Amino acid sequence: MGYRILYHHRIRADDGQAVHVREMIEALRGLGHDVEECALVPKAEVTPPQVDAGGPQPGRARRGGFWNHVKVPRPVLEMLEIAYGRSPGRVLTAGRRFAPHFVYERHALHCKVGLLAAQQLGKPLLLEVNSPMCDEMAKLGALRFARRARATERAVLDGADRVLAVSEVLRKRLVELGARADQARIVRNGADVSRFGAPARQAASRHRGEREIDARGFVIGFVGYARPWHRLDVVLGALRDPALASARLWIVGDGPALPELRAQAARLDVADRLACFGDVAPATVPELVCAFDAAVIPAINEYASPLKLFDYLAAGVPAVVPDQPNLRELVRHGHDALLYPPGDAAAMADALRRLAADPAVATNLGAAGRRLLLDRDWTWRGAARRVVAAYEELA
Repeated sequence: MGYRILYHHRIRADDGQAVHVREMIEALRGLGHDVEECALVPKAEVTPPQVDAGGPQPGRARRGGFWNHVKVPRPVLEMLEIAYGRSPGRVLTAGRRFAPHFVYERHALHCKVGLLAAQQLGKPLLLEVNSPMCDEMAKLGALRFARRARATERAVLDGADRVLAVSEVLRKRLVELGARADQARIVRNGADVSRFGAPARQAASRHRGEREIDARGFVIGFVGYARPWHRLDVVLGALRDPALASARLWIVGDGPALPELRAQAARLDVADRLACFGDVAPATVPELVCAFDAAVIPAINEYASPLKLFDYLAAGVPAVVPDQPNLRELVRHGHDALLYPPGDAAAMADALRRLAADPAVATNLGAAGRRLLLDRDWTWRGAARRVVAAYEELA
């Protein structure tokens, strides 16, 4: 049976959050469900800028106008978030017209819209939670109205009919914050395996050839919006290791960490071994990931279900990731990936050296990671199926 799903979110960025929204909507529709996106800046039809041999090209025009680009002081923005979070009119109007079976909302700071709308529509609310927003913003020093934010978060977590966390670590934290344990489920992120097939691998060889990287060259890759806390500087430092003399670092994605990273590469005399691709068309991402010899996550928060890891697994590329509980939920050291103590740059370099020195180990590890992803159905359609199953428990 196909369901009508009213999908509400408040995100404005075009980073991994937007990727998640687009992929989930596409997966739900691919399973035969009718999805109505309700947002200030819709994401399902938006594509990022493209990159070709001539440099960055403009992508399809972004929708959302003012709201996609507004920049105001944090206290003012938070007051706007509070006002928006208590104004369900837009979602109610869409709901009365669309008559959904359930409301699906991506959790946001100060946001009570989905709960209020679902209650007035008489429909269940399924709340997708990717991070404990109050904790996260407080850690960043960006939470100005903490008491109000935490009260809203607790009310929404308690009021949702299902709370869908992306990791077990996060699920436990959400229960501490107010979610009912019997209503909390895990819906991990995923990848679209079909995008990492033979065409992507053929294109990967072309990308390597264009950059004159032969079979002996070793490409270390990272996918995502690069921020300083991702600690890509640590990976850059590893390029100076004599055992990684043939290694290069490819960064697929834009981000505020890149200017300093380029400057550091110049200081370390490895600028010619750093390639920053910026925002690329969605179809190009799998091609570049398939061109990696190893893929890294230098640092990640303690509750995330990192999109990049699922892409690495889908591509059959060996992953080098921090040894922490939320990642141990997904992969095992020496079986599906290589894990190293978080923040230990030397241990990460050791793992990269091991893969560079023994291509057979790298190939086997990458193949095991891909099998794991397929066996566990860590795909976007798999995530969509779990969302629908959570609703059907209620229905």
